[in-house]
Amino acid sequence: MESTAEGGTSIGLFLLQASTFSPSNVTILIIIILILLLLTAITAGAETAYFSLTAKDINYLKTKDKPNTRQVVSLIEKPKLLLATIVVANNSINIAIIITTNLLVSEFMKPAANPLLSFVVQVVMVTFLLVLFGEVLPKVYATQNNMRMALFSAPTIIVLMGIFRPVSKVLVSSTNLIESKLGKKTNNNISSEDFEHAIELTVGHSASKEEVNIFKGILKFGNITARQIMHTRLDVSCIEYDMSFAEVQQYCIEVGYSRLPVYKDTLDKIAGMIHTKDFLPNTDNPDFNWHSLIRPAYFVHESKLIDDLLKEFQQKRIHLAVVVDEFGGTSGIVTLEDIMEEIIGDIKDEFDDDDASFKKIDDRTFIFEGKTPINDVCRAIGLQPDTFDNIRGESDSLAGLILEISGKFPILNETIHYEQYDFTVLALDKMRIQRVKLVINETVKKAEEE
Repeated sequence: MESTAEGGTSIGLFLLQASTFSPSNVTILIIIILILLLLTAITAGAETAYFSLTAKDINYLKTKDKPNTRQVVSLIEKPKLLLATIVVANNSINIAIIITTNLLVSEFMKPAANPLLSFVVQVVMVTFLLVLFGEVLPKVYATQNNMRMALFSAPTIIVLMGIFRPVSKVLVSSTNLIESKLGKKTNNNISSEDFEHAIELTVGHSASKEEVNIFKGILKFGNITARQIMHTRLDVSCIEYDMSFAEVQQYCIEVGYSRLPVYKDTLDKIAGMIHTKDFLPNTDNPDFNWHSLIRPAYFVHESKLIDDLLKEFQQKRIHLAVVVDEFGGTSGIVTLEDIMEEIIGDIKDEFDDDDASFKKIDDRTFIFEGKTPINDVCRAIGLQPDTFDNIRGESDSLAGLILEISGKFPILNETIHYEQYDFTVLALDKMRIQRVKLVINETVKKAEEE
């Protein structure tokens, strides 16, 4: 009975004191707690989001030129500093929540109240708030929407990194010092060159050169975009919507392709796709309405990774996609064959001209068409695909690379030098480079052989 009376007295004191608190102080404290809960949710979700981004996600972000994506990329490039900032900020915010919650409870329960009851209320309240809103909800959301959470939290993390930078740097330096002293520091960032070297060591002795190249192609496959392998719009054969059926048939015979885009007015207005096999039942009818055979076109962005595009080709059972830029204009087309060539090399059929793409004069001299993709040039002469990455800019073809290097439009027979590579313009068509001779100086070949 005494304990029951004491409990009733404690509750009574609590209710009495609750009626004497200051409403303005309580309002301010509640607002502060809500802001701190939002911050701890952002930091907790950011930790899960940033460190669950895959290489594919990061490559996708690098193709975007927006403030948030640039912030995310800059944060990911400093993973230790990012993690230290998130941990320090999250713990500091949690401590602030505990202190603020204690002040809030004190407004309701003055010192005269039962200390044990006050302690229990604070523990239950703080635990509930921190676990639910500071851990469970944000991390579950970040797990399912890591890209969106990373973009949303980037501005906040940038500000927190500026605030906690001194402490974060101390933690990173201390960690590096401990790792160096213990001798347990490991480097998990293996470069593509290291992977290729490992491939040559493991299978190079038992596999042919073509098989080794296939292994290397698979290794690089996940980092290649549609823009890098597409046929540019200048090289795309298209059917005009207003052409007659006889003209369409004749054009298809001349170009020799089984699938062709159909456009209205300009290439930026693609109406669909035509499969030449659909003409067969109506070839003898010159008045046939061929527009009824137009199939929907499949559009992809320039930055689409080709491993994702290959999966979509398989799922949708299509072989060709129209590549568009950020403004919706047609940049070119990419085919299933283009994707497969990135793994197994050039695919030649009975209609392909062996000399259409390039001609090898000797081990150091090659002749290419200006429209040849840079990736194909590197593969043809045995160079790494990223050989010209630091100079290629936004260009994807050999002609574009020459323009980037020279900074102007070259004249006929002009030679452009870049490191140990000499590019000579052999043929021009108005303002278009048609044919180029590439000479690799002897020093490069010797270095590669060694």
